[in-house]
Amino acid sequence: MSVLVNKDSRIIVQGFTGSEGTFHSEQMIAYGTNVVGGVTPGKGGQEHLGKPVFNTVEDAVKSVGADTTIIFVPPAFAADAIMEAASAGIKVIITITEGIPVADMVKTNNYLKHKDCTLIGPNCPGVITPEEAKVGIMPGFVFKKGSIGIVSKSGTLTYEAADQVVRQGLGITTAIGIGGDPIIGTTTKEAVELLINDPETECVVMIGEIGGQLEADAAKWYKASGSKKPIVGFIAGETAPAGRTMGHAGAIVGGTDDTAQAKKRIMRECGINVVDSPAEIGKKVKEVVG
Repeated sequence: MSVLVNKDSRIIVQGFTGSEGTFHSEQMIAYGTNVVGGVTPGKGGQEHLGKPVFNTVEDAVKSVGADTTIIFVPPAFAADAIMEAASAGIKVIITITEGIPVADMVKTNNYLKHKDCTLIGPNCPGVITPEEAKVGIMPGFVFKKGSIGIVSKSGTLTYEAADQVVRQGLGITTAIGIGGDPIIGTTTKEAVELLINDPETECVVMIGEIGGQLEADAAKWYKASGSKKPIVGFIAGETAPAGRTMGHAGAIVGGTDDTAQAKKRIMRECGINVVDSPAEIGKKVKEVVG
């Protein structure tokens, strides 16, 4: 089993005919992802990469039964693209766009509370269920099918963790890049919960970073859940100076509880197998799954 996306997902691309949308759509299609069309306002009725182009998400839902979207829309218009997808009945909305204004995301998240959908991102690498569907910008060849789930704020560390897991002779159920912006749709806790509840996922890799409370919230939920499914955790940014944004917009230490050291302490107290270096992720996973 998998979470969020699989071979049956009917995927559209918003911003389909733009340069980013075109490049990554080609990669997704080559991977075998079930891309059924795309949306570019004003270009409806055309064909692009052998797939139909629609003016609106609603048209795509009606014509090709789309249930999942990936968004490559410029920051100024991306929030509207997310809300349009939710309004049209799309169930999984994956937003790659970086730099969406925070005020726009506040409005968008409030709007989504009343909709039956899951938002991944923004500012994320996407979601991949190996050998079924790659809905994002990750290098597909790194991922092999298996029983380890990955949740990560960092795109690069998602691929690094997957590579290490595969080198240990294991594989991935689904990898979820939740995104590094201050306001995102699906939190670390929610993504971890999806994988803990997935019967085919035997272990979860949780990669976080300084700033915010997402990893601590996930750790506390894990402890309260009583789950026996192991989690291997890593927090990036241990040497970052307090008060300075490092990389992701959400990666800024504001207080004593959102430093790497504090997060790792909380995670350990909650029963998570914490590693101090990303180079140790694969070996630790192999150790805990036996």
